[in-house]
Amino acid sequence: MEQKSDIGLVGLAVMGENLVLNMASKGFTVSVYNRTLARVDNFMAGRAAGKSITGTHSLEELVSTLKSPRKVFLMVKAGDAVDSLIDQLIPLLEPGDVIIDGGNTHYPDTARRREYVERRGLLYIGTGVSGGEEGALKGPSMMPGGSPAAWPLVKPIFQSISAHTADGSPCCDWVGEGGAGHFVKMVHNGIEYGDIQLICECYQIMKDCLGMSNEEMSATFAEWNRGDLDSYLIEITRDILAKKDEEGRYVLDYILDTAGQKGTGKWTAEAALDAGIPLTLITESVYARSLSALKEERVAASKILSGPSAKSFEGDKKAFLTDLQQALFASKVVSYAQGFSLMRAAAAENGWDLNYGNIALMWRGGCIIRSVFLGKIKEAFDADGALANIMLAPYFAQKMAAAQDGWRRVIARAVESGIPVPTLSAALSYYDGYRSGRLPANLLQAQRDYFGAHTYERTDRPRGEFFHTNWTGHGGDTTSGTYNA
Repeated sequence: MEQKSDIGLVGLAVMGENLVLNMASKGFTVSVYNRTLARVDNFMAGRAAGKSITGTHSLEELVSTLKSPRKVFLMVKAGDAVDSLIDQLIPLLEPGDVIIDGGNTHYPDTARRREYVERRGLLYIGTGVSGGEEGALKGPSMMPGGSPAAWPLVKPIFQSISAHTADGSPCCDWVGEGGAGHFVKMVHNGIEYGDIQLICECYQIMKDCLGMSNEEMSATFAEWNRGDLDSYLIEITRDILAKKDEEGRYVLDYILDTAGQKGTGKWTAEAALDAGIPLTLITESVYARSLSALKEERVAASKILSGPSAKSFEGDKKAFLTDLQQALFASKVVSYAQGFSLMRAAAAENGWDLNYGNIALMWRGGCIIRSVFLGKIKEAFDADGALANIMLAPYFAQKMAAAQDGWRRVIARAVESGIPVPTLSAALSYYDGYRSGRLPANLLQAQRDYFGAHTYERTDRPRGEFFHTNWTGHGGDTTSGTYNA
């Protein structure tokens, strides 16, 4: 009797192939299918040869090779392709079978698909998969959500193939119902946008303000990677700066300065706007990519618009690099603080019971934003599950206090030198705003009441009482019917 496979996977692009090989290496049997059949044949004749992998040439054949309850993992481009595959799979599956979407799907689509699939007696999982090509092969971070009844069916596979922390904990756990898994992955990607842009701003300061060579910058990032900033993105920045081509030229110096994006950063910013959460750093990182894409306009503007240019640095270069390191660390803390605040707001709105310490653990290994201080974030939430903002945890509060003088000096120097630092400065503005017991929104509310009778609350009256002033003496007593604070 032919052996049935533990799981099937549709979509043999880079991530799909590597996830299949990862599963096979952990002792699971996998059936694979790809719309372009030649890709199946090439995979089976190449990387999959001799492994516990079965190639199939149709969805019907794929499903027929799977153990019950069947588990079909989709690794295809987010959007219509996922809906199409779901509709093709439903008639082939039986009640209790599981469809899994591992792409970068917008979380409302996952919530919608879960309801659609469950109405037909099937189970559905939308899981974030982070770690890129290497992570997929050696152990990604995985963030599954959807139908709770599906989790026990896939848990052994997911937790076996995921990355593991030093103590052996898998970087994968159940996130929550509906679109919770893909929401958490979306926030992960938003933080990734912020982290990358912060590092890029530090790179420009080193290059244009301090006049450092690629070799010097690589050595600096290598040093930073041995301390509080130890992380995957710092590590690869070190390597990128040192990489030379066949002619001995630094590859980085010949890469065009226009950045692309796939939408997850924009979705994160949109979700923050909808929830009223100030995701300023991550949103600025999205805009920074948009600005970089205006290459021709920027080149033309550089010949017309005036401003300061970076002068040769005079002062203690080593001390300034320490300031820059502190500025980067403090700004990264803000990025994570904003991301976790957004998740808290989404959990309240959607009824998700998110475990923020476990989420930090899931990001501790395998994923793009993995870093040493995620362990500190887990400790903070383990100590106080109701923590409103990670900056308030004793460890991070002390670190931010120690970093802020250097943080301010770095931003001041960048501004004086005409170097754009949208995320470094947005992070500091958020920090200063969050620690302010009083902001100038009293004037803002007065202006709204003046031109639109939007009303305001008073400091000498209980919250929830609203007032209107006839500012001109000509207005009446009618006020606006809505009020948002």
